[in-house]
Amino acid sequence: MPGDLDAPANIAATDGAARAERRLTDLLRATTTVVERLDLEIVLRRIVEAAMALVDAQYGALGVIAADGNSLERFIHVGVDSQTVAHIGHLPTGRGLLGAVITEHAPIRLEHLASDPRAVGFPAHHPDMESFLGVPIRVGDQVYGNLYLTRGARDAFTDDDEELVVALAATAGIAIENARLYDIARAREAWSATTADVMAAMLEAAGEDVLEVIAEHVGAMIDVDLVHVMVPHGTDELRVTTVRGAGAGQARGQIIPAAGTLASRALATRRAASVDRQPGLFEGRRDLGPTVAIPLFAGDEPLGVLTVSRRPHSPAFTAADLDMAFAFAGQAGVAIEVVRAREDRRRLDLARDRARIARDLHDHVIQRLFGAGLSLQAVSATVDADASAAIETQVDAVDAAIKDIRTVIFALGSGDRTQSRRPRDRMLNVVSELSTGMPVTPRITFSGPLDSLVSAPLTDELSAVLRECLTNVAKHADAQTVQVYLSIDDGIVTLTVDDDGRGIAPSVPLSGLANMTERARLLGGTCTIADRPGGGTRIEWAVPAAFGTEGRSS
Repeated sequence: MPGDLDAPANIAATDGAARAERRLTDLLRATTTVVERLDLEIVLRRIVEAAMALVDAQYGALGVIAADGNSLERFIHVGVDSQTVAHIGHLPTGRGLLGAVITEHAPIRLEHLASDPRAVGFPAHHPDMESFLGVPIRVGDQVYGNLYLTRGARDAFTDDDEELVVALAATAGIAIENARLYDIARAREAWSATTADVMAAMLEAAGEDVLEVIAEHVGAMIDVDLVHVMVPHGTDELRVTTVRGAGAGQARGQIIPAAGTLASRALATRRAASVDRQPGLFEGRRDLGPTVAIPLFAGDEPLGVLTVSRRPHSPAFTAADLDMAFAFAGQAGVAIEVVRAREDRRRLDLARDRARIARDLHDHVIQRLFGAGLSLQAVSATVDADASAAIETQVDAVDAAIKDIRTVIFALGSGDRTQSRRPRDRMLNVVSELSTGMPVTPRITFSGPLDSLVSAPLTDELSAVLRECLTNVAKHADAQTVQVYLSIDDGIVTLTVDDDGRGIAPSVPLSGLANMTERARLLGGTCTIADRPGGGTRIEWAVPAAFGTEGRSS
């Protein structure tokens, strides 16, 4: 019967339709699996797993093409156990047959993998693979990577298999693009949060702490392993001022040549610069992975370079990371300018307050004390000798108080003394610097026109002698009071340091005292070291004020 003759064809057509419907269902299921996640690492692995399930492959991998377009920067594999992977060693980099899929940008399907001349370079312990299917994955107009599928001793891949994997690869490209956009959004969110956090913290910091604040907050907010801040040191070196991360103490304070470093490139271009691998910059330091150097400027002044690094083999910093790092550097520069302006305003306000206090002391307190001293002297002339002597003692005390107040007035009116070359400023700097290591702050008194008659070379000598004296007091004297007097009289500059400590013990090395004596002799002066009545030590160092004035114009 005619109907009976058509039965096999109808059955075959029905089976083919069912098979096509089943494979379409498998493709839709695989597509759903791929697109339902946004984390890129998970998406890449799911693409491989979905493709293997779709065509019943035994092994699968996805190679991400490197920036050079000729090799693989990452290789995600499924189906090979960890022990075998360890025996194989390094993962493929895109040579041989894998490289052919990269260069041809088209599917490659082989029935017998070993028979193809491009299938070379398989290492020992590699699993046996018979049939092969390689399909490029495009993201937009570019090939992002390639999908590799193989079987062992099973049937070869078919035209239908290839069509299904090509269709899945198209969907995979969309999923990868979405995941990349999601990663970019997360990176921007992290950088934005870091920027806001750093800016807020910087506005609370003092000027010298700004770079510390930047390093601390960036290291805490962004997924990095190590954070350095390096500042220019001289003309061709960089000095590490701040480090956050493992082994930070080993690098702090080290100085490295700037030439050829990522940091110097960032400073030269004033843009964030990156590398995928950063050699260890310091002696004994391990190599680092992906690294970004972010230049920090205040206007046109280079403040330093913020360098953030990840562990080796970590994901590289993306173009979006570099854009956000550049934006961060710009905002950090503005914040640094704000901090500096605030510090300048604070110093200006402080200088005004100090000047006002100095004026009040000079115009009111000293004048009243001076008047009181004159009145006491007038009274002393009208009383008996004992009372007169007592009054004169109080007059001397008033004179000493006036000298102390004048020293305070000078200190208040000097403002920032750090760059000053004047003798009074230099001596005050030495006292301020060394008083932190002493139980009591030394008192210093000046007398005479020191700033007018003492030269810069003699000021250097005086500073060195005072530093030696106060260092000895801090280390050995155990003093409760320390008095410093600097005066000029009849062309002789005299520096006297008194303390009420336990004196100079026989065990104390006398090299420093000998140096002071030798300094005075070479300058035509004297150095006297003696015990004070009641305990303690007095050092008197006196030299002619003419030293160092020979080069001055008359």
